[in-house]
Amino acid sequence: MNKSALVYDDLMQKIDAEVYQLGTYLPSENQLCDLYGISRETGRKALATLAENGYIQKIRGKGSLVIEHRQYEFPVSGIVSYKELAQKLHIATENVVYGYDPEATLPIAAFASLGVDLTEEPVTAIKRVRVIDDEPDIIDKDYILKSVIPDVPRKAAEDSLYAYFEDELGLEIGYATKEITMEPANAEDRAELNLDPGAYMAVVRSVTSLTDARAFQFTESRHRADKFRFRDFARRQRKPM
Repeated sequence: MNKSALVYDDLMQKIDAEVYQLGTYLPSENQLCDLYGISRETGRKALATLAENGYIQKIRGKGSLVIEHRQYEFPVSGIVSYKELAQKLHIATENVVYGYDPEATLPIAAFASLGVDLTEEPVTAIKRVRVIDDEPDIIDKDYILKSVIPDVPRKAAEDSLYAYFEDELGLEIGYATKEITMEPANAEDRAELNLDPGAYMAVVRSVTSLTDARAFQFTESRHRADKFRFRDFARRQRKPM
């Protein structure tokens, strides 16, 4: 990491830990130079990256204001494991695996609308219920292509798939294509999440690829509509005059 990246990372962590709280100002550029022993240019780069990523808003004559930056309540925006998200947001959760089939076939109909070429390839199919504050809220169905990852131990599904993919297998996860729809709860939703007839689900379908562009994970994440919240951060990019 270069110096500006190190300063950015430290400031980001302090914002997440509420050392610098929402609605307050970060130290000035001069103060950052003294705090971190850096040049003003390095400090400006760190602040610019914080602004680009939605952590601060630069206010002329006042400084860098800490703004609301969390991009998701649940893993919808970005690529993040559920375990990582729960730890970051301090959510009390339980991960219940209720389906595990190492010899399944990819259900191509479920992902046809994502605009990728699909074939009925062998997959490891994993079904999990995410229990939040002792209440089942989300069903995650993951289909891992065996052509890319031949074996996914059940233990990895019970803990963190991404920790297994990245830390144990050394894979580099690159990007994902996602869509969100609203659908009536089906019989499986109602049984696993204790829902009444007529309930609706916010359904997030995604295809995740490695940095070499190989798709390897197909996910259908089914959220209770009454508990689902999607929040994003967008900054307008003005065209140069």
